[in-house]
Amino acid sequence: MRVGERAYRSIWLAADGWAVEIIDQTRLPFHFEIVRLESAAAAMDAIRRMLVRGAPLIGATAAYGICLGLRKDAHDRHLERLATELIDCRPTAVNLRWAVERMLARLGPLPPDRRLAAAYREAALICDEDVAVNEAIGTHGLGLIEALHRRKNKEPVRILTHCNAGWLATVDWGTALAPVYKAAAAGIEVHVWVDETRPRNQGASLTAWELAEAGISHQLIVDNAGGHLMQRGQVDLCLVGTDRTTATGDVCNKIGTYLKALAAADNGVPFYVALPGSTIDWQVDDGLAGIPIEERDADEVLRVQGQDADGRVRSVAIAPAATPAVNPAFDVTPARLVTGLITERGVCLASREGLLGLYPEQQ
Repeated sequence: MRVGERAYRSIWLAADGWAVEIIDQTRLPFHFEIVRLESAAAAMDAIRRMLVRGAPLIGATAAYGICLGLRKDAHDRHLERLATELIDCRPTAVNLRWAVERMLARLGPLPPDRRLAAAYREAALICDEDVAVNEAIGTHGLGLIEALHRRKNKEPVRILTHCNAGWLATVDWGTALAPVYKAAAAGIEVHVWVDETRPRNQGASLTAWELAEAGISHQLIVDNAGGHLMQRGQVDLCLVGTDRTTATGDVCNKIGTYLKALAAADNGVPFYVALPGSTIDWQVDDGLAGIPIEERDADEVLRVQGQDADGRVRSVAIAPAATPAVNPAFDVTPARLVTGLITERGVCLASREGLLGLYPEQQ
């Protein structure tokens, strides 16, 4: 996607052909900064501190983390340790494990002296496939927006989203925002309600920034306004991403997604989830019981970052010093509240039967 006059992916190889460069998403929307990663430790730090985030991008970063780690040592023991440490960086997003296991499957049978070159090829392939997959998600999701547009006699389609599932969360295009970008390119007028998405405000800082760069109509709302807008008939479609989806269609996404799904169900608003096949965890049936929910630092709740009148980015406290906080990063939306899943292979019901209809090889 474009930033100013230049097209960017969210992760790419540096000019030297071995280091990796990323956009530091903790600095957005006030500063656009590129960070160079030169070691596996730097890639792990970028994942943990959320310089990169979003399930597909975390997976791509982990793949390149393997590459950077193999520059130091390509033998079995080191490769296995790299894999374990990367998977442990963030427990909820399944793409992290998927990408690491894919790298291991490709590299494990090779002798150590052939692993480094093969690792870079596989990581590049993971990135290229992610771009193609997300564009396909956009194409399938576009059909839903087109149908709403026709039903509304070509009035603007109003879409509510949560967190950031745009190109910054993937290598390019995004998941939930890919259909929005496709609709805008097709000349369909859309308006996006952007949840701020506390506690890290990734809707306010990332989704709003993306949409502004793309020139797409949007307005920022507090997280608690979504239900009110739905009651008033001002939301035509809820469209979110996911960090892990079970084999039965339960959806784990940024905390607060479940509440939006409940409000959508109560008001008859379609609630769709966009995801690549790599985000489906075929080993888990029950999202509540089987998906670990990451607990992050309480400071993310107790403090907020913003830009002051002098242009300085500051972190300020918003609660009494003696007040503790709990910070679950994700929640689980049961499949019964999901209207459908938008994947690179098409749209299906949020059910085992629906998913297997698109992914029969998982029978």
